[in-house]
Amino acid sequence: MTHSTRGRVRRVLAGGLATSTLAAAVLIAGAAPATAQSGLQDGPEPTIHTQQAYAPEDDFTAKWTRADARQLQRMSDPTAPSRENSMPASVTMPTVPQDFPDMSNEQVWVWDTWPLTDEDANQYSVNGWEIIFSLVADRNLGFDDRHVFAKIGYFYRPAGVPAAERPENGGWTYGGLVFKEGVTGQIFEDQSFSHQTQWSGSARVSKNGEIKLFFTDVAFYRNSDGTNIKPYDPRIALSVGKVKANKKGVTLTGFNKVTDLLQADGTYYQTGAQNEFFNFRDPFTFEDPAHPGETFMVFEGNSAMQRETATCNEADLGYRQGDPYAETVDDVNASGATYQIGNVGLAKAKNKQLTEWEFLPPILSANCVTDQTERPQIYFKDGKSYLFTISHRGTFAAGLDGPEGVYGFVGDGIRSDYQPLNGGSGLALGNPTNLNFLGGQPFAPDFNQHPGHFQAYSHYVMPGGLVQSFIDTIGTHDDFVRGGTLAPTVKMDIGVGGDPTKTAVDYSYGSEGLGGWADIPANKHLFTNGKFGVAVSDEAAQKIRKILGSKFDDYLDGKPVSATVRALIEKLLAQYGG
Repeated sequence: MTHSTRGRVRRVLAGGLATSTLAAAVLIAGAAPATAQSGLQDGPEPTIHTQQAYAPEDDFTAKWTRADARQLQRMSDPTAPSRENSMPASVTMPTVPQDFPDMSNEQVWVWDTWPLTDEDANQYSVNGWEIIFSLVADRNLGFDDRHVFAKIGYFYRPAGVPAAERPENGGWTYGGLVFKEGVTGQIFEDQSFSHQTQWSGSARVSKNGEIKLFFTDVAFYRNSDGTNIKPYDPRIALSVGKVKANKKGVTLTGFNKVTDLLQADGTYYQTGAQNEFFNFRDPFTFEDPAHPGETFMVFEGNSAMQRETATCNEADLGYRQGDPYAETVDDVNASGATYQIGNVGLAKAKNKQLTEWEFLPPILSANCVTDQTERPQIYFKDGKSYLFTISHRGTFAAGLDGPEGVYGFVGDGIRSDYQPLNGGSGLALGNPTNLNFLGGQPFAPDFNQHPGHFQAYSHYVMPGGLVQSFIDTIGTHDDFVRGGTLAPTVKMDIGVGGDPTKTAVDYSYGSEGLGGWADIPANKHLFTNGKFGVAVSDEAAQKIRKILGSKFDDYLDGKPVSATVRALIEKLLAQYGG
């Protein structure tokens, strides 16, 4: 279904607003020129990273340095004119059209979304239904007011249907909210919160249909004018429920209790007492093949320093000795860059129930680079560990600039001296962006900016390099449309040409690089009737359904089937189950 005028927010403003250009790089006055690498603008060389792995418990934190991040501006074409992309096409998401369908049929705003997965990040359908979780909010709210009213909802759709055969909006059915009102607020000792909300996380499914939903449980304490009475209180939390899926659709049960897992500690991860604008959210859990039987979690944090006295050092800047484009520590610290001290945290489960966790040191810091390392995830491929995270153009530190999108790092283990991808910049998949012009804000994009500058955000990298995200704003100052639904899925090739440090957009995927709208395909399929659970591959699921037809659905729904059919079902499940 395509958005109606009521279902989307459109701004059409007369005339345009000219803006000044941004500097292509921050240069030290009087510095001797350096010879630029082929295809790059003049600027510093990236930091040398070894990709060496360390034990998860070791006190080593990789650094995404200013020298690394300044490669973003070196990659940008300084001659790109108004409303044209200045970044390389290989790392740029194709432009999303303004006339997009709404996956919720105008029921809710939709943004951060994650699939139902196992410990290896395989994505599951259950009894023939694909299931996703999303942050949702009432469409009566303004789109930019949604964050303090966010709830976790879920969607489902038939599995195994090619994108070209689905309804244009992806074929999803909105199932409703996961939690009943009041459940997630119970963990806060101070019940005087003005707003209580739920933010992003991840969902793990067991073969019996149990779902462990990890998420960010948040309480705000604000005055009526929006100022803080005291800092907001985000906590990484867990709630457990079950999925019931039959021919009629999908329902969730349980999720009536929340377990408080982690609160920022002020040692590794900044607290509200250190900075009322701190970040602590977005748990993603996984198992590491190098450490079988252990479960880890990555999440977004900030380095644990006081906001007003934070400083960055030579290692945070990361310049090579004698680099004529290097900044000084004093200049960076005086620039205001110290307000941007994002990191990616690591925690380890202390029990099999995943209800007790301990902090480990961060695996990545971005001090004086960016304030936000949102929705981090670990992705394993060809013996390498990839760390993907997302960041905004507007959260880069003073003197740095780069597109909204996915930033990636590669190493030999989950704790490594991570090397930023693609020439040391870290940019894996960005929105079309012109770094020669200011960006504005999603609610007021710049006149000269590319229409896709804010088109997609909150990317999630799926098996096979598929990437889903949500639509924020498409267009420029005089003609733009707000989103609130999922964007087309795109495909990112990881390890291009056998080089693990390179990614590239697959423009042969879908239509000129854009796949199906809101397309989040399962690559594993769980069959359960409450007494057993078997997970099978795509190919096996198709074979079983072709052989058994509707009898299989009857069996999964607990309806009577003949002894012969039952025996055949159990034989096939035993044969194909993994």
